[in-house]
Amino acid sequence: MQQTTERAIAEWLTRDHPMPEQVWTEWATMGVALVPLGKRFAAVRMTAEVVHAAVDSDDPAQVASGLEELLRGPVVHDRRVAGVTYYALVQCDAGFAWGHNEVAPRLGAGVYLGVPRIGRCEPPGTYWVVAPRHEGHLCSPQAVADLIDAGQQRIIQGAEL
Repeated sequence: MQQTTERAIAEWLTRDHPMPEQVWTEWATMGVALVPLGKRFAAVRMTAEVVHAAVDSDDPAQVASGLEELLRGPVVHDRRVAGVTYYALVQCDAGFAWGHNEVAPRLGAGVYLGVPRIGRCEPPGTYWVVAPRHEGHLCSPQAVADLIDAGQQRIIQGAEL
């Protein structure tokens, strides 16, 4: 990715932060920064169980490939104490009714998300499973909903066996 494109994406990600310079400092020192959701984009928090079931793999390369193909937008991987979590970045469209909050909540205004610096595409820590390709690049909420539905269906089928 060209350096100017990476810079444009990073500036787009930081634009709504009350102190954008803080984001740049956190990226430089820790590789991850807290970025506010709700204006430029929101995020859907998905468990590893649902994502891995949807892409039929827990292999990191296959998960990345599957998410790229199915969502065609940026996804953050975060390993927390409670386990692995994926965040699909989606548009802030108040007109889109999100029906998956119990399984995969849509996070928006008032929430800050740990966002890796552009170029951080592998562990350790929080990283891009699928990095944004240009400013404004987001996952379609419908594609995310379809992925969640597919993952849940595979989990149910597996439980019935």
